[in-house]
Amino acid sequence: MNIQHEALKKFNYQINFAINNYSSHGLNCTQFNHVLIGGLGGSGIGGRLVKNLFSNDFPLPIEVVADYTLPAYVNEKTLVILGSYSGNTEETLAMFDEVKKRGSQMIILTSGGKLGELAKENNLKTYFIEPGFQPRMALGFSLTYLIQIFGDLMGSSKSEELKSVASLFEDCSQYHQDAEVIFNAIQSKAKSKFVVLSDGPFESVATRFAQQVQENAKHECFTHVLPEHNHNVIESYYGTLDTVFFFLDSHANSRVTARFDFLVGLLEVENHKIVEMGVAHFNISSVYQTIHRLDWISLLVADAKRVDSLNVPNIASLKSYLENA
Repeated sequence: MNIQHEALKKFNYQINFAINNYSSHGLNCTQFNHVLIGGLGGSGIGGRLVKNLFSNDFPLPIEVVADYTLPAYVNEKTLVILGSYSGNTEETLAMFDEVKKRGSQMIILTSGGKLGELAKENNLKTYFIEPGFQPRMALGFSLTYLIQIFGDLMGSSKSEELKSVASLFEDCSQYHQDAEVIFNAIQSKAKSKFVVLSDGPFESVATRFAQQVQENAKHECFTHVLPEHNHNVIESYYGTLDTVFFFLDSHANSRVTARFDFLVGLLEVENHKIVEMGVAHFNISSVYQTIHRLDWISLLVADAKRVDSLNVPNIASLKSYLENA
């Protein structure tokens, strides 16, 4: 049994878990001047996704921090949402201590650990995530909680929309099959580096895919965002590149879509492998579905390379080193 494959098949379970275990935090965005989401890796990507999903509707600035320190503006008028799957991420714990000093209101997402203990000691609103998954394979929990948190802040329940999303993953076989079709098209170049080009709304989805390829497949993957990419990176596209390109276009801006079209023509001259994964409508459903297909691709690359998609020895070694640093 491939543990990572089995975890991915539980996407529907994770989404429903977060829907069924959600309760309102009782806060409203009018109480705050800004919202900050803190977290790293698989525990932090949900914040980036929510920032993109709500950027056109949420009335306050949203900041995502993946570090030990906080911006100077964070104060008692900031709502801080901290997420750590294990509850023991040292950067997130450092942020927790700093948030307490600043007097900000906090919401916690965790499966336990030290962060869970601190949340209980300080009587903080906490959304618990089921343990037993790799953090990067537990996105269904954290993203679904975060979407509900932000919906509540705006006075708009997202539960029915999320239930509809969950139903899309009752059977994951079609997403797995879609990923296999894509992987088969690029398999001959699967040892080449991956470059993911996205538009603004899909930036966090591109980042998520890069993280999954890096951790699951132990493979180089980089991201760029249009239109900024067209003002610099495009000048490196001459001759044959040892690269597989993934294009993620939300079709939110016709001018950016035209830029993607130009890049297809530019890169196809040298027969580069291009995977186009645009969506007709950028919304919660399309984000979940795109992420799920891309997650499967990351596992298929890992399987083809015959690498261990479960364990992360370099990360474990770093953590051991830092314990004695």
